[in-house]
Amino acid sequence: MTAMRVLELAAVALAIAYLVLAIRQNIWCWAAALASVLAYVVITYHARLYMEVGLQVFYAAMAVYGWQQWRRGGERGEGVAVGVWPWQRHALAIAGIVAASLVAGRWLEANTDAAFPYLDSFTTIGSIVTTYMVARKVLENWIYWFVIDALYVYIYAARGLVPTAVLFAFYLVLVVIGFRRWLRDFRAQEARVEAALARG
Repeated sequence: MTAMRVLELAAVALAIAYLVLAIRQNIWCWAAALASVLAYVVITYHARLYMEVGLQVFYAAMAVYGWQQWRRGGERGEGVAVGVWPWQRHALAIAGIVAASLVAGRWLEANTDAAFPYLDSFTTIGSIVTTYMVARKVLENWIYWFVIDALYVYIYAARGLVPTAVLFAFYLVLVVIGFRRWLRDFRAQEARVEAALARG
């Protein structure tokens, strides 16, 4: 087994740990994320997925930000709670992702040997937005991830990164579990707020 394959398997294990911990809203998900993305910086560069390299660097910064938000964010400094975005914010986010992906994809197509310039750009930029949503505990992040992860299955399989493609296929299952878990927590939070208002 090559050193790159061993590194990929380690990155996959850490990425699974991140998602399982994120579903449980366990702050240690961000430590697992940081270790995984540092490995993926090397892996994606080797695979000539240059937008992915930049994305992994962003993920490293977001791991630090996510830790801070989950630990001391929110209105009272007790960590952010699960919330939702209005449809207008989603419309703006999606339009921004598509527009930026077209620009980045065109640049990659003209200036690099990128394997999938437009698809790589779309998943990268979409992941940037969605990772921010996770750090802020926006419920709908799971819906975004489902679309992005489905595209990643194709990208990584096509580049011969089979363990990573399998990881993203597994992510599709975990994303559904994560959405249901966070939705349950969100509804419980809303019920507690309503009960407190009724008592007050």
